[in-house]
Amino acid sequence: MKLEDRMTRSIKLRTSIVVLRSDFTSMGSDSQVGRVLARFVENGILVRVSKGAFAKARINQYTGKPTPAGTLEMIAAELFRKLKISIAPSTLVAEYNSGKSTQIPMGTVVNTGNRRISRKVIVGNNTVVYENSSRAAAV
Repeated sequence: MKLEDRMTRSIKLRTSIVVLRSDFTSMGSDSQVGRVLARFVENGILVRVSKGAFAKARINQYTGKPTPAGTLEMIAAELFRKLKISIAPSTLVAEYNSGKSTQIPMGTVVNTGNRRISRKVIVGNNTVVYENSSRAAAV
């Protein structure tokens, strides 16, 4: 069975939306896996959301182009869970959820605690923004 067929089957059998490049290291060499993942992105099976991270795609009925099968919040939460990075809601979301504020937070902001993260997570035109606990406490 070809590598592309094995990877396609592996992606279809997953219940998760996010697929990491490291999930396929046992199937072939880095260059082989990279070429197949690039082909999947080109064919609209996957959408690249970050370095080494992809999301399952579906065809948008209005534009006809591949779009991620989930929202930015869902994809970011799943990606950070797979990377074993603990995140929490931002201070604005926490205030809104507790009833301290009536302002609905716009955009996707996550609190990374004291950890500094530089990974860009982009879905369409939307990007995840990071907030540290040290900055939130200083404000």
